[in-house]
Amino acid sequence: MTGSSELHYLEMYELSLLIRSAKVSPVEVTEAQLARIEKLDGELHSYALVTPERALEQARNAEQELMRGECRSPLHGIPIALKDLFHTTGIPTSAGMRIHRDFIPQEDATVVARLHEAGCVMLGKLQMTEGAFAIHHPDLPTPNNPWNAAHWAGASSSGSGVAVAAGLCYAALGTDTGGSIRFPCAANGLTGLKPTWGRVSRHGCFELAASLDHVGPMARSARDVLFLLSTIAGHDPKDPTSLPSVCLEIPGIDDSFRGLRVGVDETWLSDGVDPVVQSALQCVLTIIRDGGGTLYRVRMPDAHAVSSNWEAHCGVQTAVAHSLTYPDRAKEYGQALSRLIDVGRALSGMDYQRILLDAQRFNGELEAVFGQVDLLLAPVQPFAAPTHEHLASLALDPEMNRRLIQFTAPFNVSGHPCLSLPCGFTEAGLPIGCQFIAGKSAEAILCRVGMALQKVTDWHKRRPQHL
Repeated sequence: MTGSSELHYLEMYELSLLIRSAKVSPVEVTEAQLARIEKLDGELHSYALVTPERALEQARNAEQELMRGECRSPLHGIPIALKDLFHTTGIPTSAGMRIHRDFIPQEDATVVARLHEAGCVMLGKLQMTEGAFAIHHPDLPTPNNPWNAAHWAGASSSGSGVAVAAGLCYAALGTDTGGSIRFPCAANGLTGLKPTWGRVSRHGCFELAASLDHVGPMARSARDVLFLLSTIAGHDPKDPTSLPSVCLEIPGIDDSFRGLRVGVDETWLSDGVDPVVQSALQCVLTIIRDGGGTLYRVRMPDAHAVSSNWEAHCGVQTAVAHSLTYPDRAKEYGQALSRLIDVGRALSGMDYQRILLDAQRFNGELEAVFGQVDLLLAPVQPFAAPTHEHLASLALDPEMNRRLIQFTAPFNVSGHPCLSLPCGFTEAGLPIGCQFIAGKSAEAILCRVGMALQKVTDWHKRRPQHL
């Protein structure tokens, strides 16, 4: 295999077929992944911890089971990796925080346990921002975007995005509180799903903001995202906020646009959005229309309040999540996470209630829109991945920072599912991402539209050339 079809860049679905037909073995694949990590990750910094011994043991077990005809799932024997906030038995889990560097869980997170049951091979834990907020702890390395190291690799799930894009794992789990699955997918040319809030258990996951946190898959295609989602989703008695189980019939999902009603609010696609992103979104709409989908003009509810409120909304919940260590150990925190917690601790109860009322209004008005259409199309962000210098300037300007999250954070507040996927490239060769939003519990429709789009385009198949 050569070029973009090399083993390390296959989609999970493609690799699964090779493994189940005994054309490659889980041990062979895992050894190749570990060698590639050793070769490349010294510059990319996507892994917080690699676990080669455990990975090879799991690969050998998978190989033996498959040789006996015992196939646990389509993911059996496939190497993946985990954002370093999911509890893993006997393996350090620090959530990007120096304060937790010696924490070793005694129980797997529910999603980790489900991946083990499916026969996945765990390569290690992936680097992330401190506490899953905006910035990496100053004592820890920042993952480098494999398309261009001068540009942002996304927010808290950046290690997950870099590792999948660079061929250092076949998929990863991330979390999204204000865009942290969708941002790194857009920046790294990947497909990622922020499910409906509660669709995937949060038990055993370091908390940033309980009502905003979403656990979801990051992969190279919508089909792979669907495979992962069907494995990790479902009710969990250990997480009372988790939703009832819903079976996603993978073979039964139609990969066409026929009959789909896609809502379009032109102001969301154009106001303050860079022309190159606008052009990419219009291309997607043309593909949908030509493929049999129907475009409907809709008016999105005003999201200015919920995006403006997001930091305070998150900050209150983050202050609660860190109450055992902050402010007592505040000196061990980085500046960004400290500031967020301080914002939350300073907010009055009345001001927080106003934020909750704005959130309820947005949620209700958005639900009304989904009475008219199946899906909405929006940018992930108003521009392609910014340079690190541009990102630093955004952090100093509250309105510019609000613009960065204006298309992502509102759906964390409302809990609606979103699928981020590539929709083009800039002249400089950087990926551009778009997202589809659906009604609650409509992940199957999102995966369907993603599979349909990726059936007739190749944006998701392009890889960083220098790797």
